[in-house]
Amino acid sequence: MGILSSLYTGVSGLAAQGEALSVIGDNIANANTVGFKASRAEFQDIVAKSLKGVLGGNQIGRGVKIGAVNPILVQGNVDATEKVTDLAISGDGYYKVAGSDGETFTRDGSFHFDREGYLVTNDKQRVQGFTTDEKGNIVNKVGDIKFPRALIPAKASAEVKLDLNLDSRVEPTKTFSLEDPYTTSHYSTGVEVFDSQGNKHLLNLFFNKTADRQWEFRGLVDGKEVSDGGDKKLAEVCKGLLKFSVDGKLESQEVTESNFNFAGGALQNQTIKLNFGDDLASGGKGLDGTKQYGKGSDLITWRQDGAAAGTITGLSFNDEGVLTAVYSNGQAADLAQIALAKFENPEALFKVGNNRLKESRDSGSAAMGAPGNAGRGKIYAKSLERSTVDLAAEFVNMIQNQRGFQANAKTITTTDELLNEVIQLKR
Repeated sequence: MGILSSLYTGVSGLAAQGEALSVIGDNIANANTVGFKASRAEFQDIVAKSLKGVLGGNQIGRGVKIGAVNPILVQGNVDATEKVTDLAISGDGYYKVAGSDGETFTRDGSFHFDREGYLVTNDKQRVQGFTTDEKGNIVNKVGDIKFPRALIPAKASAEVKLDLNLDSRVEPTKTFSLEDPYTTSHYSTGVEVFDSQGNKHLLNLFFNKTADRQWEFRGLVDGKEVSDGGDKKLAEVCKGLLKFSVDGKLESQEVTESNFNFAGGALQNQTIKLNFGDDLASGGKGLDGTKQYGKGSDLITWRQDGAAAGTITGLSFNDEGVLTAVYSNGQAADLAQIALAKFENPEALFKVGNNRLKESRDSGSAAMGAPGNAGRGKIYAKSLERSTVDLAAEFVNMIQNQRGFQANAKTITTTDELLNEVIQLKR
């Protein structure tokens, strides 16, 4: 009897609308969940009864079902925070994390460092990223992001680069004396160097003009700081010669003596290169570094590559997802870079709870890469991506599905009344 099928049609509508209300309820419940993507229930009709077989047309529907529940993968609002380890993705991509249930993926960037120094999620999953090699360069190797808590080793100075101007107007009238270096030199300045144990030493440089376009330099340190200093107030550790072209460019540089023997058990005969610039004799242009112009002698810039031992005093991410550590010795070093996973079909990722998703057969494999590359989104430091749930739209959908549920219930009660009329025919 055709009237009975309307009961089952109404029941299918109740079931489908009820499940749709569950989806809406889940969206509303996660309105403040970081990185959450709202879902939408999509309906499909059930195979219809055909009155004329394969001729087509003249079909009576049998009801409805939930055909799919798909996430709406739109960008959520990115809100600034003050927490260093808060990260937000703007665009495509997922953070890769590893832990108790293998490798999973998330858009929730509310991370923190655990007591072992690992960057983890709120449910203790370790965040994955590109690690660094021994030289501090980021390499294409994915692993746990961790910062070292131990004391970083000292680094002996290997090169000191100096950019000076030596006054061409000076007359070569002074003869240098180690007993009175400041008054017997035309110009003096000081730079810092480090021995193999990370001890800092002040290297005093004294310059004397010996002829037109030719300067002699000497490097002196405190006599107590070198093993062969004896009772000297200042001990000479290096000596050399600078020559300039007629237009003031650095023509050549030469170190004639080098004797860096620091005391206290440090490496003896330490090699420290004094680099005054790209001189013409070595194939340079003579423009980068030391020059001789007709203005007062001055140290413009200098830098050296040594450092004392130190501990981490600060950590920060930049907008490329690179984690940088600042140490107590003034040095900074890159530790890792956040890796983002990209999927061909991210809608098919499988939810496993705790704001995490697993790779599925239909989602495709995760393609790992750096933020901003090959269509992957950018990283915003000290920020979080908010939920994409629109509460106003969800309440409108709730009303619509509620009315649908009531209408299907009315179909059942109406059919019940008709069946009651049939039963009354016997009387």
